[in-house]
Amino acid sequence: MPAVGLVERLPGRIAAALALAGIVAGVFVGDTSLETVPGCGYAGDPYPSQTARDWVDHADHVVVATPVREREVNRKDFPPPNPVRYRTDRALTLRADEVLWSTRSPGRTMGEEFELTAPGWRVFRPQDRRAKSKAGNAPRLEAGHTYLLALRWSEGRWTVLGEGAAVPFDEGTAGRGEWCGRELGEEDVARGERFSHPDDRSLEKALLGSGAEEFTRELERARRK
Repeated sequence: MPAVGLVERLPGRIAAALALAGIVAGVFVGDTSLETVPGCGYAGDPYPSQTARDWVDHADHVVVATPVREREVNRKDFPPPNPVRYRTDRALTLRADEVLWSTRSPGRTMGEEFELTAPGWRVFRPQDRRAKSKAGNAPRLEAGHTYLLALRWSEGRWTVLGEGAAVPFDEGTAGRGEWCGRELGEEDVARGERFSHPDDRSLEKALLGSGAEEFTRELERARRK
């Protein structure tokens, strides 16, 4: 049985607990062309992303953003007997709802919209069942939700610094919304962060339940140090 199928057959509470604990890590990752967005297994951060100092040192902009369009890209087909028929990423267009902070000399100005590559889908034989792909302890970035993202212009495209710099932000509240492909409240996200990062002292964890003003204040404070 494919690992994804096994997780989907677990009772809801157990599957959710495993996902929050980060135990299903490799199930959703595998080899992938994703490089611009971190989700629910192991994530190698392109840049340091945990602290306010990390964001100030490495991000060009910190934005509140909402996905508005997506298309499948980077399709890779797999021959039988592989249970996966093919895998895709998603090219996302996000609306920049609010720019909370910018470095003094950004690599690129932030427009009204921007693009990222995000986790896509795995399609399984024989019924062409679609399963969400995810990537390291962070949001998958889905339509209908809002996110707070620390972004850097790198090699001709926008990239999220790492898993610590992608924060669910529905209703202007850190930790509320989509995380690892599930819709959660800030208490659920906090519980998942505790399981997967017990020694975490990140900005994201410190400000769970907070709004945009608190993030801006912490970033300005870090810039002054």
